[in-house]
Amino acid sequence: MAETGRRSGSRSLLVAGAGLPGLTLAVALKRAHGPALDVAVCDPGLQAGAARHRGRAYAVAAGPRRMLERLGLWEAIAPAAEPMRRLVISDSRVGDPVRPVFLTFGDAEERADGEPFAHMVEAEPMAAALLAATREAGVRLVPQGVRAAVPEAGGIRAELSDGQSEKVSLVVAADGARSALREAAGIGWVGWSYPQSGIVATVRHARDHEGRAFEHFLPSGPFAILPLRAGGDLGHRSSIVWTERSADVPALLGGDEAETLAEIERRFGAELGRIALEHGPSAHPLGFGLARSFRGRRLALLGDAAHVIHPVAGQGLNLGLAGAAALAEAVTEALRLGLDPGTDDVLKAYERARRFDTVAMAAATDGLNRLFSNDSLPLRLTRDLGLGLVDRLPGLKDFFIGQAAGRRAQGPRLLRGEAL
Repeated sequence: MAETGRRSGSRSLLVAGAGLPGLTLAVALKRAHGPALDVAVCDPGLQAGAARHRGRAYAVAAGPRRMLERLGLWEAIAPAAEPMRRLVISDSRVGDPVRPVFLTFGDAEERADGEPFAHMVEAEPMAAALLAATREAGVRLVPQGVRAAVPEAGGIRAELSDGQSEKVSLVVAADGARSALREAAGIGWVGWSYPQSGIVATVRHARDHEGRAFEHFLPSGPFAILPLRAGGDLGHRSSIVWTERSADVPALLGGDEAETLAEIERRFGAELGRIALEHGPSAHPLGFGLARSFRGRRLALLGDAAHVIHPVAGQGLNLGLAGAAALAEAVTEALRLGLDPGTDDVLKAYERARRFDTVAMAAATDGLNRLFSNDSLPLRLTRDLGLGLVDRLPGLKDFFIGQAAGRRAQGPRLLRGEAL
């Protein structure tokens, strides 16, 4: 098998997967170490560029946003970002004429720091900014998959889909929930499928959302309306994330566009005026997954390769970006001490930094989905009482919104807006 001829040894790293966490990790490390560290990102999807992310949008919490600012990325992303200043939560049925509001979060203008707890960012311009930054920083972008990663003395050999190979110090498996590298390394996976699908779409509407996000808890699952940048023929836009029973998806989306729009309108409500479809909808099966370890021999798991959670809290990407921040910090500390960044001690530090928070968030989102995705009257009364109680306790509300925003005194430096 041919070598690529690139640098090998203890100052080289390869990221398998060009998703947003993997690209962010590559930019962070390359900007921290420059030519002293060789960084490659390998993914056949690089041939499609940022276009493969079209139609998706993410809630980027305050902590990950500070990291993107510190890395010099936010300036390019900001034109596509809409501040999420308020979250309104209701619990109802589809046909209910009134949706009582049980809880609101946010009101950034009333906070001492005035900082929104999140921004909605469309994935395509975010990916475009990250790809441009990788090229500017000198990251090698290789449009090939990584079909195997085999540990050797002093390193690990990444075998690419074109027959080439590279020996590096560390391989980062950022190759998705069905990670072949994780499976080949024998790292266990605890997971299950939900009887639900996530339906995503971009919607144009006539009235201004004013930075408000809506989370309507319906018996089949949450229906979220998330604010996007203004535009389109109706003047305003939002992303919807609609959780529905998988068995019902063909009937709900199987008609023509007018029938599909009518189903969306039943759940969307009239508050934002007339609506029209801009992109989608598309349905994706939902599941839960958590790797038994975030590390193998000279292998680190990142993003969906390490964890998959329900989208009920919109925290999937934030977990991936927090992992990128923690791994960048662990690798950087090793390199600055003259140590090999692929050793067990480095990877154990990364896992310690992320394991507890990841497990806690995974359990919380699974519990929220199970609590709210049903029509049990006793459960509805209990959860609505709980939501109302939180709404009346400002200190508790501030704690929850701080957790969701990633505002922590401890944690990776990048999430605090500090340099590596």
